[in-house]
Amino acid sequence: MSGIGKPMDADYVGDHDRQLRRAALASVVGTTIEWYDFLLYGQVAALVFAKLYFPKEDPLVGTLAAFATFAVGFIARPIGAAIFGHYGDRIGRKATLIATLLISGMATFAVGLVPTYASIGIWGGVILTVLRFIQGVGVGGEWGGSVLLAMEWAKGNHNRGLIASFPQLGGPGGLLLANVAVLVFSASMSTEAFLAWGWRVPFFLSIVMVGIGLWIRLGILETPTFQRIAAENRIERVPVLEVVKRQPKEIVLTALVRMAEQAPAYIYFAFVFTYGLNVLHASRNFLLIAVVVAAAVDMMLISVFGSLSDRIGRRRMYFIGALATAAYAVVYFPLLNTANPTIIFIAIVLSMVPHSMVYGPQAALIAECFTPRLRYSGASLGYQAASIVAGGPAPLIATALLATFGSGYAVGAYLVLCGLVSAVVVMFLPDYTNRDISEEHAATLSPATARTTIG
Repeated sequence: MSGIGKPMDADYVGDHDRQLRRAALASVVGTTIEWYDFLLYGQVAALVFAKLYFPKEDPLVGTLAAFATFAVGFIARPIGAAIFGHYGDRIGRKATLIATLLISGMATFAVGLVPTYASIGIWGGVILTVLRFIQGVGVGGEWGGSVLLAMEWAKGNHNRGLIASFPQLGGPGGLLLANVAVLVFSASMSTEAFLAWGWRVPFFLSIVMVGIGLWIRLGILETPTFQRIAAENRIERVPVLEVVKRQPKEIVLTALVRMAEQAPAYIYFAFVFTYGLNVLHASRNFLLIAVVVAAAVDMMLISVFGSLSDRIGRRRMYFIGALATAAYAVVYFPLLNTANPTIIFIAIVLSMVPHSMVYGPQAALIAECFTPRLRYSGASLGYQAASIVAGGPAPLIATALLATFGSGYAVGAYLVLCGLVSAVVVMFLPDYTNRDISEEHAATLSPATARTTIG
């Protein structure tokens, strides 16, 4: 791996701006592909899997079963965070990110090959669950590395919110591509043809995007931060265990702070299909178009709020966004329940505005909390642990609430709670906006590392 274990030379430093652009591009493209893989499953789970893999169930029960396989990916994400966080802090950001891209991409391609219930019975659902788990492992290691790849190339301390927000574009970017892919095949063929084979093609297309992402990531250099850690022989033997031991509070708080972002997001772009089709009786393609536009709005605003966090502070920006999330949840389902197509469309599109307010500053907010030699492990564990309490259960909770109360208002109350939890939790996180985070925090240094650093 280029540069590991030796000081950066003059050419390397002089090439900084070009490497920053490459790192930012590699982060955006890589996370877009990973999220396309991960989110495509969620879109198809709501539209197809309940019918093809759980056909003997009541429609809502079948949807619950489909979302249960969807949730497995979230359970796997903290496992991926631990595995790849370990290697990201030991062998570097670049090599680890190449591995996560390949694992997630191959699992996504394989989903398109899984036989349905009609062919192999319940084993189709079992295979889907295994592949979804593998997807989750890959995505679990992706985010932390992509954020660090961009943020650790940033120059100075005053633009980290902006730079770290670039990998965040991959979330709505992947969502947009996943929805466009499903929409193209859904709109261009009959329902019967789409259910028979059309839904599989977007999964097959993943392999093409993985090839593009791999080509881009092979052309980047390791980050200056990791090169310095390696050159100074400060790499931890078991970084995951070390960060759990030395920064447990930061891991827990960064997981909980995502309640306002992750849970609402999966309601707004996954559960909305269940609600739209079964309650509002809206068309599948109408909902897909609305979510595509919402994802585009999200992409346009994420870096705006990431940059704004550099000006007003990461914690303050996130607090405002969390409150906005709670406020919008109050009106979201009343707007949908008007059954007016125009209002429904606007409600879906606007749902991503509060999301971008927290998602923009979130990457820097989380990554800055962890000391450099443990940053990949710590940021990944904190970020992905939220999958267990927020993202994974969200569609399941929403579907269960709808089945129990027969109304979306109970789901809205759940989203209000998520926003308020994050608004409280973020006040307990440290704010490193515009502060130097290149040096080790004394409280996180092991005795051996402290001797090496001081000596």
